[in-house]
Amino acid sequence: MIKLILASKSKVRKEILDKNNIENDVEPSNIDEEIIKNSLLKEKATPEMISKNLAEIKANKISLKNIDKLVLGADSVIDLDGELISKPENRIEALEILKKLNGKKHNLVSSVCISKNGSMLWNYSDKAYLTMKDLSENDLKNYLSKISDKSLYAYNVYQIEGEGRKLFSNVEGDTNTIMGLPINKIKEYLNNYK
Repeated sequence: MIKLILASKSKVRKEILDKNNIENDVEPSNIDEEIIKNSLLKEKATPEMISKNLAEIKANKISLKNIDKLVLGADSVIDLDGELISKPENRIEALEILKKLNGKKHNLVSSVCISKNGSMLWNYSDKAYLTMKDLSENDLKNYLSKISDKSLYAYNVYQIEGEGRKLFSNVEGDTNTIMGLPINKIKEYLNNYK
């Protein structure tokens, strides 16, 4: 199997690659996502377009520094009726996001891009649909009290593989997509890569 450079500091994405025996090195892109998101929002970009763009920018940036190597960029966003929900900056914002999602169905878009020498070779976006239970504010606060700061700021407001699963009455879609990496499509691409 081909070795990848993962242009992300996400431990969960690295774990998914490792679990699937995809050899990888980590080199985070450290791009300013907020500037890019805000610019794209001004251009009326959809959450999916924003996710795709961010994945491509991350992959292209790192692939320029690593000649002839394959670089994987990834990005996930929450789309609530066309509104982009970003990662929380603090616990107050996290609670506000949970209140906004409370009792509603939203989709989570995970986009990936594989680049080489500064150019995109392939990209893919997958969606999962999640319906959050109608919870009291106390339930939401109780949930947040169980989540570490590091986890909260790294993976948005819920971790489907942990405590976050209890927030939802219905989850449609691939768990790997929800965790930030539609791994089956990545494997399919790598298996056919020449």
